[in-house]
Amino acid sequence: MSPPQKQRLLALLALGLFVGMGGWVEGVEPTLRAAAAGRFEIGAAVEPRAFEDPLRRELLLRHFGSLSAENALKPDATQPEEGKFQFERGDRLVGFAEAHGLTVVGHTLVWHSQMPDWMAHGTAGAPLTREQALARMEAHITAVVGRYRGRIAGWDVVNEALSDEAGGYLRDTPWLRAIGPDYIAAAYRFARAADPAAKLFYNDYNLEIPSKREAALRLLRELEAAGVRVDAVGLQAHYTLQWERPPAEDLRATRLWPSIAQIEETILDFHKAGYPVMFTELDMNVLPGRYTGADLAASIADRSDLDPFAAGCPPEVLEAQARAYGEIFALLVRHRDKVRRITFWGLTDADSWLNNWPVRGRTNHPLLFDRAGRPKPAFERVLSALTAPGEARGRPADGAGG
Repeated sequence: MSPPQKQRLLALLALGLFVGMGGWVEGVEPTLRAAAAGRFEIGAAVEPRAFEDPLRRELLLRHFGSLSAENALKPDATQPEEGKFQFERGDRLVGFAEAHGLTVVGHTLVWHSQMPDWMAHGTAGAPLTREQALARMEAHITAVVGRYRGRIAGWDVVNEALSDEAGGYLRDTPWLRAIGPDYIAAAYRFARAADPAAKLFYNDYNLEIPSKREAALRLLRELEAAGVRVDAVGLQAHYTLQWERPPAEDLRATRLWPSIAQIEETILDFHKAGYPVMFTELDMNVLPGRYTGADLAASIADRSDLDPFAAGCPPEVLEAQARAYGEIFALLVRHRDKVRRITFWGLTDADSWLNNWPVRGRTNHPLLFDRAGRPKPAFERVLSALTAPGEARGRPADGAGG
């Protein structure tokens, strides 16, 4: 047995000793799924290849009650060429979930990124017309949602439609340019027709920023006025430990962005407007850099000082991350009547998109399990928040956070 294989076996054994068999066993810490039961769903975003890996399979089945399709159901994966649909990855993901009693979140139907080129352009180099764009959108949504009708509990129908520009409203996308602002309402109508029982979500990042949150609330009001109901709002929750000084100077000089107060204000604002929230892509970047958000078009030049923890995450940073995760989950438990689902964007640190964004090839540590699948201090703090004495359990939320 090779050293990496031994490390993975030890991680699996440690995981089994740490969390028992997934239930409430005296003297053994509960799983995330069991600890959150009756409050909100706990999920993870995965690729189907994770099912073939014993460690990731074990983590997923032990700790999570729902799974999100990280990439398998995005437009470039499901319809890379017009009219030629590829559902192998989606079928594997949905089949695995059904075989193991997990709910599925479909991610995503309409997005400016990971959109195949043909979908964004007209024929023979001509501009994409409104009629062409609507027809393509309807055909895509009808085929994808229709294939999984009754099998996928909820869909991120429109993803990241809001602008990041100061004073802006809708993001400049091929859909907006070809159709106009009503492309968003059209997407929800097509999805509702394809599966009337599925929950339909709007998903975006940085909604903790007041101006962007107000834009989201404006969008929801306009959709309501157009007769379109969104069932819940997805806060992507790509959070970060911001460094006030370089790590080489002070490993304790971090603070959470956004603050707990900002996160709470966001939950309350959507609740007042009549919308439950979901934390749909939760992770916590620990590497230095001033960029916050999740715009895949953004990139930062590779610099050695932006990858200080390639050999491992220092205990001081792991503790700061654990404290922040614990505070977040304590907040979510307090507002469990307003929160439907918490989904982590990946299973282990090795799986995170943050290893390659906004700087490629870095070693980030954003999740609850390290690269060997071992629970990190943040895992223990999350469990502590979920199992704190005196925190009553409410009615379990509907599947997929609806």
